[in-house]
Amino acid sequence: MFTKVNSKVVSIDLARSGPVVARRGAMLFYTGNVFFQPHQVPGAGGMGMSGMAGIAGRMMQGEHEETMIAQGDGTVHYGFRGLEVEIVDLSGGGELRVEASKLLAHTQGLQSSIVSTSAQAGGGGGGLRGALRSAAGGVATGQGMFTTRLVGSGTAVILGHGGFIQLQVAPNRPLTVDPQAFAASVGQVETNLRSTVSFRNMGRTGGEAFQLDCTGQGVVFVQASEQRL
Repeated sequence: MFTKVNSKVVSIDLARSGPVVARRGAMLFYTGNVFFQPHQVPGAGGMGMSGMAGIAGRMMQGEHEETMIAQGDGTVHYGFRGLEVEIVDLSGGGELRVEASKLLAHTQGLQSSIVSTSAQAGGGGGGLRGALRSAAGGVATGQGMFTTRLVGSGTAVILGHGGFIQLQVAPNRPLTVDPQAFAASVGQVETNLRSTVSFRNMGRTGGEAFQLDCTGQGVVFVQASEQRL
């Protein structure tokens, strides 16, 4: 339902799409009758992690982005800091996982929640210590210990530097990407962050200290840059 105006701006007709959720500060301009109100993404509850561990990880990562919901019968234009945009079509249903900093907007038919990446990626162990280890790895790579999960039917818009490449992942074709280039995944894709550094090869890894292994079935969106958002 989103339309690309150019590589950095999208528009959407609210009369056709219904309410739209977008990160605060992303609205560029609108025409017609539109009103906005704050929108709360469900928290990180029920992830098999203590409340203290979850709070510690989120504080280290700063992954939550404030969002606004737009309603009415006008057309809204969205963009953010001149970043490239990519429309992800989930009109047939599905699941999108994307870091909050890389999510621009989505239609209300997609239900959002914050989930633990350690739950899908093997994590850094349980409790506060494991949460801190996972968060520390996220700080180093740009891959946080929490991510935004969108499920349902609708469309979403993701952000990145330099445009995107879409790569298929299948059970017989796993994929390894630079964690800072990873933008999002669609489908049943599991990610596992691993370190390539050991005492034997320390200083000889060519600067690629971490790699992100992607397995399962789906599509991975890779931005054409290792620059963080």
